[in-house]
Amino acid sequence: MWPVDRLRRQEDAPSDRPLVLAGRIGNRRVLTAVEAGLGLQVGMPVSKAQALVQGLRIEAANPQADLASLERLAFWVLQRIAPIVAVDPPDGIVIDSTGADHLHGGEDALLEALTGRLALSGVTARAAVADTWGAAHALARFGGDLAAMPPEALRLPPSVVAGLRDMGFATTGDLMAAPRAPLTRRFGPELIRRIDQMFGHASEPIDALRPAGLIETRRAFAEPIGAAETIARYIGKLVTALCEELETRGLGARRLDLICHRVDRALQTVRIGFAVPQRDPARLTRLLCDKIPTIAPGFGIEIMTLTATITEPLAARQISTLAPEAPDLSGLIDTLANRVGPRAIYRIAPVASDVPERSVRRIPPLADPTNNGWPDHWPRPTRLFARPEPIETMALLPDQPPVWIAWKGIRRRIKRADGPERIFGEWWTREAERIAVRDYFRIEDEAGERLWIFRAGDGEDAATGSHNWFVHGVFG
Repeated sequence: MWPVDRLRRQEDAPSDRPLVLAGRIGNRRVLTAVEAGLGLQVGMPVSKAQALVQGLRIEAANPQADLASLERLAFWVLQRIAPIVAVDPPDGIVIDSTGADHLHGGEDALLEALTGRLALSGVTARAAVADTWGAAHALARFGGDLAAMPPEALRLPPSVVAGLRDMGFATTGDLMAAPRAPLTRRFGPELIRRIDQMFGHASEPIDALRPAGLIETRRAFAEPIGAAETIARYIGKLVTALCEELETRGLGARRLDLICHRVDRALQTVRIGFAVPQRDPARLTRLLCDKIPTIAPGFGIEIMTLTATITEPLAARQISTLAPEAPDLSGLIDTLANRVGPRAIYRIAPVASDVPERSVRRIPPLADPTNNGWPDHWPRPTRLFARPEPIETMALLPDQPPVWIAWKGIRRRIKRADGPERIFGEWWTREAERIAVRDYFRIEDEAGERLWIFRAGDGEDAATGSHNWFVHGVFG
């Protein structure tokens, strides 16, 4: 749906009319892109689409604008997801996530984060991870078993697909079971090559996107290298040259991508990031060399490139020898973030909200203060659960704390309690919270464990809440 999404995102005022794009194939005017849920198909005549859907909004297709916008989206993915990204026209982006998926918490988390961020930007996306470009392309568009997919999944010209269907080939499995020589004579070598690329029997290098203006250094070797010490030595040389260029431009790197081109045309990638802009050669070299064990040189590396994918201004700073400076934690943060992923390193900041689960958020570890204060009128637990957990209780309504609670199958007798602290819903956030109420208590059981519990509702009016009890946090 990329052509449709591109136009929708450009609208100043969103329109409710169903949208399709149309172009010409010969003398026929047909649909080239269709909004979801209309029951229309690409290739359908425009006249038929107008008869099926009333009030249809038809715009002229613009493949050149679609491709240019897709390249800008691919550059956004390059900066945030992985070092090797390329456009997969007309509506796809191919990403080699090798060496970068761990920074996002693994492949599943990477897919979820990528599709989620695209959805928030108004882009409908389907994503898949596979060992080959061809398999990922097919899975993202058709899903299911590779052998059961139609011939269109092989990225073949329409004329070849039509010829295969005329001969009775309905799936890629049918093609794999057929003799190769007759297929090659009839359709040329492209068909067999696409099959081999999908199933990993033939390599398919990705021509990585490299927008103009990126700061990049490159080293080609007369003889392939493979020893860790040699790789480390040339990393140092690449970093030195890159830092000199960064200093010339008054910039610091926030993200570096090291790409190693092996003699078998496979790529090995390393991505590191920084909490603040950096151009210290020693620090950058150390962080990159820490990743050398993840590089598989194979039969040797013939080219190494180092790119500053994200840069920010970094001016020279005067250091005083008289006044003590605050300790610089950026080195520690960079080391940890590049080992366990940047999402695992964060700081908690307060948010102006009375609802506990909305009163905190994660921010980068070295982010500027948010200027919001922590609530100080009532103590808050050291550990707040992401979601309140239900408990069983016995309490006198409306204002008395429970006599006992049962949580996770364990019954606890309450020894001390303090409360209630009444928290009202935020009516401007959701209509359901207009009269919602929670009554919180701090309790201590006979074992000395202190919990933060609440009752949904005021204890009298059923409209204010379910009057069920929950535990929401634990005091240290």
